[in-house]
Amino acid sequence: MGPDTQHRHPFAGIELGGTKCVCTLAHGPGEIVDQRTIPTTLPAETLAAILTTLRDWDAAHGFAAVGIASFGPVCLDHADHRYGHILATNKPGWRDTDIVGPIAAAVDRPVGFDTDVNGAALAEMRWGCAQGLHDFAYVTVGTGVGVGLIVHGKPTRGIGHSEIGHIRVPRLPDDSVASACIYHDDCVEGLASGSALVVRLKGRAVADVAADDPVWDPVVATLAAMCHSLVATTGPLRIAIGGGVLNRQPHLLPRIEAALERSLGGYMDLPDTRPFITAPALGDLAGPLGSIVLAANAL
Repeated sequence: MGPDTQHRHPFAGIELGGTKCVCTLAHGPGEIVDQRTIPTTLPAETLAAILTTLRDWDAAHGFAAVGIASFGPVCLDHADHRYGHILATNKPGWRDTDIVGPIAAAVDRPVGFDTDVNGAALAEMRWGCAQGLHDFAYVTVGTGVGVGLIVHGKPTRGIGHSEIGHIRVPRLPDDSVASACIYHDDCVEGLASGSALVVRLKGRAVADVAADDPVWDPVVATLAAMCHSLVATTGPLRIAIGGGVLNRQPHLLPRIEAALERSLGGYMDLPDTRPFITAPALGDLAGPLGSIVLAANAL
């Protein structure tokens, strides 16, 4: 059963992505009442469509709370006047947009808010590949690289949410391809994201690239270096890596784990339960269900 079996009403979840917003009304993965997709256009237009969906659901079903899992960066500090706002995003028109305020005012119910990847990580912990774990990392490798990092059962905080996609990693000695990140020449996102892969392929289609093509070597090395940093800092008990790039190239997962073990050099041991680096169990539902967990937690 879902997290709200003690409640009569389902939860409303909003996964706000850069290109689309997935709104879900559910008790859990096996109890999805309704799901609607809204294009992420301009803030006023998108938020109006979200509020219309919430009003429809309230009239037809009711809901106990709302969870918002948003693309970032976002402000998660309740003491900051910008709490609930999107910060310095590259998406035109969305910088400094208040996400939580208009929704909280309209629904008058508890509202949970976090990043989309933190929400997905919490969903995998509740229903997916990280059940029973309190220290876990969820990585999505798509247009960019995002990491939901959970330590002792909670998403990391501090000066902001984790931005592990922008940690700087060593390049392979013969790797001189331009970074896809405008901020860093050697960060994970710049070297191993879907955007970076487009740069590396130089016009070739991904579908034409064999599993043993050398183009995958720097991608594997970069993601293994990121995982090394995760293991050496917060020590997750499992790392799930999904997103568009890895979902279409599952052969990379065992290569990343093997490269990670070589990188650790015997100094730290990975857990006996294998694989340590795995695909998310919830697939495309991890993000939408992440917003449902945030709603449940808001109560």
